[in-house]
Amino acid sequence: MYFPYSRIEFMQKIEHIGIAVNSLEKSIPLFEQLLGTLCYKTESVTSENVNTAFFKTGESKIELIEDSTEGSIIQKFIEKKGEGIHHIAFSTDNIEGEIKRLKSLGFEFIQEIPKKGADNKLICFLKPKSTNGVLVELCQEIV
Repeated sequence: MYFPYSRIEFMQKIEHIGIAVNSLEKSIPLFEQLLGTLCYKTESVTSENVNTAFFKTGESKIELIEDSTEGSIIQKFIEKKGEGIHHIAFSTDNIEGEIKRLKSLGFEFIQEIPKKGADNKLICFLKPKSTNGVLVELCQEIV
């Protein structure tokens, strides 16, 4: 199969794996012990109604996500599936170009216009029905 773009030009690495949790207060110490490293950042993302905590693991990160309001997406996810892996995020230097490339290949997006997310990133999510049931996030560092 021919791809008109270089894979390296767009998706560069796994940026982070998002894990839905009921409580950051309880989960941060657990993951600090598990990963052998301290949480380096916590942040509220009001646009997504979540609180997050980040851990560095090699070149990638783990993001713990708890809901900050009743009825948030994370609360609904946990009610349906329980705590656990919520999404996988890939970094890119050109999020708009990557959206265009993936749309041309038939992938569908939850939102097609990137918005500010946690950890100083522009983000957008693909619909899981177009990615074999996996929620995929694209991230670009805000400069």
